[in-house]
Parts: sequence; C-alpha cells; structure tokens
Amino acid sequence: MDSISRAQIVAFRLSRHHLDHRAPLKSLVEVVSDVCGVQAQLMAAAEQALWARVESLTREKITEALWTERSLVKTWCMRGASHLLVAVDLPIYVGGLLHRGLRRERQWISKYGISEAEMEAMVEAIVEALDDAVLTRKELARHVVALIGAKTKRWVEHSWGGIVKQASLQGLVVFGPSHGQEITFVRRDKWLPHVKNRPIEEAENMLLQRYLHGYGPASLADFAAWASMTVGDAIPIRERVGDEIVEVKVEDKTGLVLRGDLAALQKAAFDNHDSVRLLPSFDCFMLGHRDKSHLVDEAYYKRVYRKAGWLSPVVLINGRAEGVWAYKKKGKNLQVTIEPFHKFSQNVKRRIKEETTKLAHFYDAACELTFIT
Repeated sequence: MDSISRAQIVAFRLSRHHLDHRAPLKSLVEVVSDVCGVQAQLMAAAEQALWARVESLTREKITEALWTERSLVKTWCMRGASHLLVAVDLPIYVGGLLHRGLRRERQWISKYGISEAEMEAMVEAIVEALDDAVLTRKELARHVVALIGAKTKRWVEHSWGGIVKQASLQGLVVFGPSHGQEITFVRRDKWLPHVKNRPIEEAENMLLQRYLHGYGPASLADFAAWASMTVGDAIPIRERVGDEIVEVKVEDKTGLVLRGDLAALQKAAFDNHDSVRLLPSFDCFMLGHRDKSHLVDEAYYKRVYRKAGWLSPVVLINGRAEGVWAYKKKGKNLQVTIEPFHKFSQNVKRRIKEETTKLAHFYDAACELTFIT
C-alpha cells in the first residue's frame, strides 16, 4: 500500500478543483465536471464557486452555458440540494442517486399522509403539465391542481422542492431560466433531448469514480456522506468498481483513490505556498468529506459550519479555511470584509487583495476591501 503525505493530498485536491491555478475560460464545462457540480441553492454562490476556478469568467458566460448552450443544467441531486451539473453527465447523478434520494424525499412527504401512489400521480401530472412549457412554481401548481385536485397545491409550491424535487430526482424535470425573481421548471426530455439515461448500476459506479477523481483519497464513509447515502449503500458500489480503485495509507488511516490517479497523487506538490482563494458559501471543496478537520481548525469549526446547515464563505489558504468573508454591492462598489482567524502575512494580504479585485471585476464594480481584526 502506497503511503501518501497530507501535503500531497492537499496539492492533489486543490489541483483537481482548479484552486491552485484557474482553468482557462474555454474549460468552464470541464471544471464543473471535475468538481462533480457546484451547489446552487444560492445562485450567486454557484457563480462565485465557478469564478474562483475559471479565469476571466463572467456571469453572462454562466448564463449562456445554462440557458443558451445548455451545456450546464440546474437540478436537485447530492444531499437533496440544487446543483449546476454538466448536462451530458446528468444521467450519472440521476441514476447514481435515484434510489437513496427518492427514498428520502418520499419518506419525508409520507409523514404528512401522502401515499406513494399519490406522489407518483403528482409527478405524472407535473410532467404532463410541463410538456413543451416553461412554468414557474405557481404556474405549474395551477396546472397540476386542475389535473388532479387542490390537495397537490402545497406539494408543488413547496419551497423545499416538494413533489417537483421528486420529479427532478427521477430525471424527469430540471430547472429552466428564471422569470425575473421566479424560478421555472422544464421537462428534461424536451430541454435536453440528446441526454439519455444510464443503467442504475453503471451510473452508481461512475458516480463513485467521479467523486474519487475530484475528492480522493477519501473513505467510503466520505463518499456516502457526500452522496447522502449509508455506508451500507456504498459498499456494493465499491465492490463492483473493484480493481479500478486502490487503497493508500494516509498517516494512520487509509483512503481510496482511482488507480489511474495514483501517479498524479504521488507527484502532487505545492508550487505556491500562499495559494489563496475566496470560496463562497456552500462551496463544493468544503463539502466533499465527512471529517472536516483537514479543512478548518476545531476552534473555528462553528464559524465555518454553522447551524441549520449553513456554510460560511471562507478564505482558503493552502487548502485550509483561515478566515471568513462577506461582500455587499453598494452602488458601483463591491464592499468586501475579511475576518482572519489569525494574523495574515503581508503576502497573503496581497493575494487576498488580488482576489477581491478580481471578484469586483466579476460584478463590474470597484473594490473596497476591509480586514476586521
């Protein structure tokens, strides 16, 4: 069993997440694939996650990829959260998460006296109502109520996704372009007619491989937590993938890595010991593993991983959260505040200033930077 140092792991993961060097603009879709999607219940956070990884990115380019090119797609997937995914990869996430995600959502709604047969009927009505249409949540609810009754209104309009999330997890519905402040939904087969489903076991195998490619070395428990399944669910997937995965020793623990990634992991090393990025709330880099001790000191854990599942934007230095940050657009200025967990070197401060200037440019604004001590 190969022995891998913590430094090698950090360098490898930063590289896979394009947080050591930003990827060129033409690689936007590849970046989304490499990180297994970016969480998008806050669309501004999803945009910032991509800004942190792609050189010269604009918000218009993201909009174009989502709604014009349709090379990216927004849907619910890991942990029941909405994500931006690569459109052609959608079947991997639908098939790979289907059984566990659908089971979780149905168990939740069933507590309110809704049977599985009633849920299936609502999903069918949603698909029928959408047809070739692009509908807001309220518009969709009106159509479904007209088809099968008033009982459905609550579950179609539910702010947590409700029955529309079930349809999404089944790969039947995805998000459409927003109408002002309102989100919309479209039929997946009409929006992405070229994207075809994969067999469930094949999708599950590919999901584990994609995860390890971006987040390895990792344990099966890490994968299960990331995918919101049990370790028992993950074991047969690991067994099917077989020799394509190898174990490596990390201090007193072991981790899984793709056999094809082992050479890159062994060669991984920092070429810049002040690697600095401003990561947004819910950044995928901060959500890839069950144990977060490699990401933040215990003393500051609750400053980053807050109550009710909220995750703070962090100042990532050499792969660790060393502070939190916030921003506010005021007129033509972007006001950015940095709260370090400890004293920063002048070089780190310089790198932070460079990043905040880039962020202000992303929002077509001038930068106002403040360090709070």
